[in-house]
Amino acid sequence: MNGKFLLDTNIIIALFAQEMVIKAFLITAKEVFVPAIVIGELYYGARNSGRIEENVKRIDQFAAANEILFCDAKTAQYYGLIKQKLRQKGQPIPDNDIWIAAIALQYELTLVSRDQHFSKIEGYN
Repeated sequence: MNGKFLLDTNIIIALFAQEMVIKAFLITAKEVFVPAIVIGELYYGARNSGRIEENVKRIDQFAAANEILFCDAKTAQYYGLIKQKLRQKGQPIPDNDIWIAAIALQYELTLVSRDQHFSKIEGYN
């Protein structure tokens, strides 16, 4: 690990829940980044919650305080490569997670997630 972390949705939710294990782990980070896809997943969850306004405000504040990475043509190349390799192996994963992994690979970041399916991706940290 290079100390440069890309956070998956489940890790941010754990941060929102004040999970000490996650907070302690992230203290070791040199830099922390968040994919725009993850912000979208968080907003989707907020819009389907019982406390929409409170949750949207929390996400707004989180997004403003962190560096968000967006997809570009290079990300799309990684996406296509990852998805094709997973298809060849017969091991599909959700498309949003392929985009997240593509950003991690593109920027050489360590993806922090609780989802085990990321380990199916070649080059995954």
